[in-house]
Amino acid sequence: MKTRYLAGAAALALAAGAAQAGGHLEFTPGEGDFNWDSFNAFSDAHDLSGQTIEITGPWTGLDAENVEKVLAYFAEATGATVNYSGSDSFEQDIVISSRAGSAPNVAVFPQPGLASDMASQGLLTPLADGTADWLAENYAAGQSWVDLGTYAGQDGSESLYGFFYKVDVKSLVWYSPEAFDETGYDVPETMEELKELTDQIVDDGGTPWCIGLGSGAATGWPATDWVEDMMLRTQPPEVYDQWVANEIPFDDPAVVGAIEEFGYFAKNDDYVNGGAQAVATTDFRDSPAGLFAIPPECYMHRQASFIPTFFPEDSDADFFYFPAYEGQDLGQPVLGAGTLWAITNDSPAAHALIEYLQTPIAHETWMALSGFLTPHSGVNTDLYANDTNKALGDVLLNATTFRFDGSDLMPGEIGAGAFWTGMVDYVTGEDAESVASGIQDRWSSMN
Repeated sequence: MKTRYLAGAAALALAAGAAQAGGHLEFTPGEGDFNWDSFNAFSDAHDLSGQTIEITGPWTGLDAENVEKVLAYFAEATGATVNYSGSDSFEQDIVISSRAGSAPNVAVFPQPGLASDMASQGLLTPLADGTADWLAENYAAGQSWVDLGTYAGQDGSESLYGFFYKVDVKSLVWYSPEAFDETGYDVPETMEELKELTDQIVDDGGTPWCIGLGSGAATGWPATDWVEDMMLRTQPPEVYDQWVANEIPFDDPAVVGAIEEFGYFAKNDDYVNGGAQAVATTDFRDSPAGLFAIPPECYMHRQASFIPTFFPEDSDADFFYFPAYEGQDLGQPVLGAGTLWAITNDSPAAHALIEYLQTPIAHETWMALSGFLTPHSGVNTDLYANDTNKALGDVLLNATTFRFDGSDLMPGEIGAGAFWTGMVDYVTGEDAESVASGIQDRWSSMN
C-alpha cells in the first residue's frame, strides 16, 4: 500500500507508523528540509503493489546499508518489494547472470566500460524516452552525463542506457588551512595562480607538493589521474574522449603535453617533498602526511575525495578545486568516477526506479547519510551529512564538464597496466614522448 505524506500532526503520526512497520525509513517523511513534495508526486503517479524489483551492484558493507535505506523510500512510495544484493565480484556475476537469462532487473555499474560492452551485446534495455533530456537539464554539466551513459546497442544504434547516481570527485587539492594562514598563502583560483603559488612556496624556503605513486602492484595509478586532469585543462573534452578511445594515439602532441604538465610539478626536485626521485617510491597513502608535519614538509596534495581516510587523526585539512587555466577558456572541468544504474531485466518497476532516481528525494536521503555526492541541481545541499561533503558537492555543481577517469575506460592492459608503468618510467627519467610512444605501441599490438 502506498502512503502520501503531508505536513501536519496527523500525517506525521501516519508516517511514524509506516516507518515502524517497515523498520527501514531512516528519516521521518514530512519532517526536515527534504523535498517531500517530490516523494508525494512520485508516489501518486506509481502503484507497483505486488511487484518485486531485484537490484545488484558492487556495494557491500556501509554502502550496501545506505543504498537499502534509500531504496526503502522507493518501496514505500510504490508498494513494490525491493531487494538489493551486493557483491565483491559484481563485474563477473552480472555478465554470467545476464548471459544465462537470470539477470536482476537493475544493475549498478562502477564503470561505464562494462555497461557499454553489455549494451553492445543486447544485454541492457534503453532508458525511457526523455531521460537524456532530463539529465541535460537537471544535472550540472548535464550533457557530460548523457554522453557517459550513451552506448551503441546490438544493432549499432546509440541510446541512453546508464543513469549516473552517486559520484566521486578527483579534481581536488588538499592542504592545511593552518599552514596556509601562517604563511599568508591564498587559495589559487586558476592554474596560472597555482603555478605562481608553487614558485612562491619555493622562494619562501618551503616545498609545495606531496606526490606519491606507490601502490603495490598498482604503483603508478595516481599519476594517471594527474594526466587526465591536465588533459581536461589543456584540451577540449572531445579530445579527451578521443584519447580515451584511442581515436588519437597516445603519443599525440596533446597527450604528450598533458604528461609534461604533470611533469612540471612532479619532476622538479624543488617542488616535491623528497625530490623528484621520491615520487615513484612514496606510497600514495603516506604521501599526504607531510601536509601536517611541523613545520610542513609540503603544502599541497592533489588527490581524490577519498584521501582523508589516510590523513592523521584529528588533522587540520581542507581542499580546493584543482583549477583550470584561465587562458585556455575551457570552463571548470571535473574529473571523477561514479556508478551508473542500468536495466538488465526489463520490467515496469525497473523503469519506475530510474524515474525515481530523478527525484530530489532519492538524492537527499543518501546525502544526509554519508559517502554520497550528486550533480543534481535541484537538491537541497544543506542536507549533506557534513560541510566537507557539501563543499565537494559544490565542486560537482559548478562543473562545466565532467569526465570519467580515463584509465578506467581504457582496456585493462593499458589503463591498469602500460599507463601505470609508463608514468613510473616518466617520473624516474624517461621523456614524455618516449613513454607515450611505448604505451601506444602496446595498445596497437592488442588490435
